[in-house]
Amino acid sequence: MSSANPGYHGIEAGAEIAPRQYQVTRADLVRYAGASGDFNVIHWNERIAKAVGLPDVIAHGMYTMALAGRFLTEWAGTRPR
Repeated sequence: MSSANPGYHGIEAGAEIAPRQYQVTRADLVRYAGASGDFNVIHWNERIAKAVGLPDVIAHGMYTMALAGRFLTEWAGTRPR
């Protein structure tokens, strides 16, 4: 098994994971709002997000967690059968 995808048994305590970035577009946020039913304007309207003190629109928490799950799945690979 490669070191890029160590699998569950190849992970040691304290192991560091290389950072990964995912591009998130405004269209992604609007599509996620539609799929989740969460149309809070801070997720897609820059003017309102800034008016409430945010630096810009912010991604939905569950969208962020989905990307984290994607990251871990890509890093660890799938469990052997």
